Amino acid sequence: MKHVLIAVIIGLFVTACDDPGELGMELLPNTDLISVNSLVDANNSAFTYLEDSLRTDETSKNLLGSIIDPVFGKTTIDMACQYRLTYYPDFQEDAVADSIFLYLFYKDFYGDTITPQHLKIYELDQPLSDTEKYYQDEDLSSYKKDNVLAEYEFIPKRTVTVDSTSGKLDTLYQTLKIPLDMELAERFISADSTQIWDIESYFDFFKGLYFGVEDVDQNGTIITMEMLSNDYVNGSAVLIYYHETNAETGEQDTLSVPLVVSSLDVRVNSYKHEYSGSQINGLIDNEQIVSENLYIQSTGGLRSKIYIPGLDFWKDSVNIAINKAELVFQVDTIASDILNFEPPARLLLTFINDDGQEYLPVDYSFSTTYYGGTLETSDYTYRFNIAQQMQRIIKGEFGNNGFYLGTANKNSEFRRVVLKGSGEAGGIKLNIAYSKVLQ
Repeated sequence: MKHVLIAVIIGLFVTACDDPGELGMELLPNTDLISVNSLVDANNSAFTYLEDSLRTDETSKNLLGSIIDPVFGKTTIDMACQYRLTYYPDFQEDAVADSIFLYLFYKDFYGDTITPQHLKIYELDQPLSDTEKYYQDEDLSSYKKDNVLAEYEFIPKRTVTVDSTSGKLDTLYQTLKIPLDMELAERFISADSTQIWDIESYFDFFKGLYFGVEDVDQNGTIITMEMLSNDYVNGSAVLIYYHETNAETGEQDTLSVPLVVSSLDVRVNSYKHEYSGSQINGLIDNEQIVSENLYIQSTGGLRSKIYIPGLDFWKDSVNIAINKAELVFQVDTIASDILNFEPPARLLLTFINDDGQEYLPVDYSFSTTYYGGTLETSDYTYRFNIAQQMQRIIKGEFGNNGFYLGTANKNSEFRRVVLKGSGEAGGIKLNIAYSKVLQ
């Protein structure tokens, strides 16, 4: 009987809660308690700023090349990198060096397939440190020896094929095979074992390579170098080819010894941006001029600073709950020339704290997908959801000091985009939905 009684009570409760929205409503006053509203806030101001110093020693990929952008001016990127022996080569006394080649691989690049890139490769005279932090303005050319190991000119190319498995288009890796000065190969062949036996002695013997790039006069390219091995390519390497007498057969053996780039080796870039001759030079770091556009560029280039003064009017509104706050940025597809200059796949929005430092919004830690920032190619917008961050600003937990907008992949890809600025039709908008408890 007890079990039957419990079942009856549960059944009555479920029936009563068939419409949970009505549960207990007969106990409340017969008036609207909550007002749900929405608005679009276009009252903002935004400016273009130089990026702060960007670290370049902890990147997933390395960049190399020179480009002149019709909007953003000239960018030149050089590189320095360690190469290590994978094993100790036991050279015979009669070993003779035959050749030495540097292998570089790339698949992606940003720019044209017309303008040659001219590389100059040097041996490093100053060591790279795995405990030191390297930034974009590091003068890597000061690390090199005077003698050039190689000069190499090539025109970047892209080869696209159809993947036999998926049927989708796939871009193939390109190989650069660059002959180096034979002096380096001969020095390895004749090296004493104590010079290359342990890693400390080895990096004193051979500190690595510096890759310099000559400035282009027009157009140009920034190339994404695949320095590390992955599932599709072996990664950059220096191969020393030599021959020696086989102790067992007495015949000549042709052999090779590789110097490779591992995840333990230091890889460093230096980014040089020149805006002096560009059409946007007078807009950078200048809040006295309101620009029609905003300019975003990776590799320690440009970012935007956005102020939303309207948030101050929401402060101390304890009876307001922010349901949605979507900040929308519109790509200026004409000024950006998206057919020739692909926009970044993702941007990153950070807020400025009272200490002047930038931090990721609270919404980012909640969910990166919800937070957003991915390019919507249907309408060429970048959208960010910052409801939680805005709620904390109006509650006074954070100051309303503005936001920074920059590229998400700052040091592993080269991208730029022109956005519509504040006050422009279809420019920056803050879409807000909120609930207000009526008193």
